Amino acid sequence: MDNPIDLETRPDCAVISLNGVTREYVGHGGVVRALDHAAFTIVAGEWVAITGPSGSGKSTLVNLIGCLDHPTSGELKIDNVDVATMSATELDRFRADKIGFIFQQFHLIPYLSALENVMLAQYFHSMTDEAEARAALERVGLGKRAEHLPSELSGGEQQRVCIARALINNPPILLADEPTGNLDAANQTIVAELLQDLHRNGHTIVMVTHDPEMAALAQRKIALSHGKVFCHPVGGPMVTLRR
Repeated sequence: MDNPIDLETRPDCAVISLNGVTREYVGHGGVVRALDHAAFTIVAGEWVAITGPSGSGKSTLVNLIGCLDHPTSGELKIDNVDVATMSATELDRFRADKIGFIFQQFHLIPYLSALENVMLAQYFHSMTDEAEARAALERVGLGKRAEHLPSELSGGEQQRVCIARALINNPPILLADEPTGNLDAANQTIVAELLQDLHRNGHTIVMVTHDPEMAALAQRKIALSHGKVFCHPVGGPMVTLRR
């Protein structure tokens, strides 16, 4: 990747920091440790891929970074704020300001148009602005599809609506959970190119993926196995996916 980020010389740029983060759940079989003393830093403007088999702790890690859950122990800082100490109401507001979500399953409201789905994210953040929402759809190439319902859009178009929705409040962090998991090769390429463009424009991207080609776009990979975290660089130049 061009201009790799030196984590040793730029600790001041940390936007996500985990120090000994553990998440445990209590079930019928006893205590399950889904994440085990995770410790790593992601700096502003970095693109990180999170990989690992099913049950490795990826979903737990995403929920914690996305401020959807609290760690059982350890320190989790987002933009230098210890989110583990925040109330649910504080987390809701903080999440709306700092994090944009791109989901594999889209999670679009079926009876709202593409434009209205994007504006809904504005509503929960502050106030709606139709011109800004239209501009966000234009940015992802859907300006002419703004009035269409999700059922009238292809899977790739629905994912681009999700990206527009994630961008509308200009969050510094984009959290992408299998962003191309439900897409064909052509739409995978379109979404990958959009993510590359967003990264070049300064967004921090944390992406969960099973796809090695998508993982290769990132600057660094965080691999999980049985709740343990292993960090290492992906290496290599920017990758163009096969069409």
